[in-house]
Amino acid sequence: MHDVSAVILAAGEGTRMRSGTVKVLHPLLGRPLVHHSVDLCLRLGVKRVLVVVGAQAEAVRKALAGRPVEFVSQAEPQGTAHAVLQTEAALQGFAGAVLVLAGDSPLLTDETVRQLLDTHRAARAVATLLTARVADPTGYGRILRDRQGRLRRIVEEVEATAKEKRLSEINTSLYCFAGPFLFPALKAVKRSPVKGEFFLPEVVRVYVSQRRKVHTLLAPDPTEVLGINTRAELAQAASLLRHRVHERLMAAGVTLLDPAATYIDDTVTIGPDTVVYPGVVLQGATTIGAGCVLYPHCRIQDAHLDEGVTVLDGSVIVQSEIAEGCVIGPYAHLRPQSQLKAKAKVGNFCEVKKAVLGAGAKVPHLAYIGDATLGAKVNIGAGTITCNYDGFAKHETVIEDEVFVGSNTNLVAPIRVGRGAIIAAGSTITETVPPDAVAFGRAAQVTKEGRAAETRKKRQAMAPPKADDD
Repeated sequence: MHDVSAVILAAGEGTRMRSGTVKVLHPLLGRPLVHHSVDLCLRLGVKRVLVVVGAQAEAVRKALAGRPVEFVSQAEPQGTAHAVLQTEAALQGFAGAVLVLAGDSPLLTDETVRQLLDTHRAARAVATLLTARVADPTGYGRILRDRQGRLRRIVEEVEATAKEKRLSEINTSLYCFAGPFLFPALKAVKRSPVKGEFFLPEVVRVYVSQRRKVHTLLAPDPTEVLGINTRAELAQAASLLRHRVHERLMAAGVTLLDPAATYIDDTVTIGPDTVVYPGVVLQGATTIGAGCVLYPHCRIQDAHLDEGVTVLDGSVIVQSEIAEGCVIGPYAHLRPQSQLKAKAKVGNFCEVKKAVLGAGAKVPHLAYIGDATLGAKVNIGAGTITCNYDGFAKHETVIEDEVFVGSNTNLVAPIRVGRGAIIAAGSTITETVPPDAVAFGRAAQVTKEGRAAETRKKRQAMAPPKADDD
């Protein structure tokens, strides 16, 4: 679509969100709202994407860093027509179609926008608008037509009469304009006497007065054009978009046992034959391989799981790499930069941080492994911790293949345990352990025979007197 440029309006504050963050930066299924509009245009392959920024402009620029977009500033908020007018210099000489959409339009589909562009070309219009019929048009501009059904003008709700407010056909704020006619018309738009702003829908009145052809397309699904101005509308949009994501995944062979109780961002990919239990939350750039099982109430963010991974109840995995056949949980926590090789296991109430577990390595329960590298088939006993922080810096623990670490062991980093070594339970290890060695790091046990009875007598003598029962 090299004959199409897109203008995304992202300059408003969104005061009805009651937030210190501008509306277009509020997250929706893993991405800021403005990402949904920008990514739609990029998928369509438009020639250029211009984003009009105003309130919190630097934050919006930062949120879109890395995407091939251009920024145009609207220094003073004077309405949507004024916002589009700021792109005149950037689009000077452009003879193609200019697609204008809001930065808070996450539910628009590629198919609907393509249909709008095709309709615009076929109609040879100076402007083509997407409209919709909704049961409750409150908050939207109304479409006014003449007796022949031709578009006459669009009236904003704040300026509409009681009769006009009863109209059910609304303006969706998605437009396609013929580039050469756009900016002269924008300059002819008059300031609203009610709001004091220059409204983009008023360009229709300008075109009609010039007897130019303005065309409309009725949205096939009105839910696509739902506006987002409040937190409640944001939640409604999330529910609708989440339903689409779930439908797409199930059609691709993923089992969602209770879709309504499952929360998956639209940035997540899942392979076929994976089973997802209720309460699972999958966020960000997460990829799940085929044949995995994700049990209830686990949360996985920006992580990669290979095929056949099992994540048991209540586990949290963040920015980690999990190879095929691994088992995690229940109630395990994999913090960033954790890497599990094939068939490794991290079990009940274990925490792993910035560590590599070799193939078949096991950390079955109640352990902390941080800043460590574990070789293949290492077994870590319950209660073991890597003491990786000395109060000033982090240090690394290296445990080579086939090491057995007994329960309640403290491995004080920096330290290396050689291949095949055995660490006795209850040890504190502070020095290198050679391969195939057995290491003890305990204080000697002291036993005082007969002391138990004497100790009980002393405790009874020290106990406070009991209160009278009466």
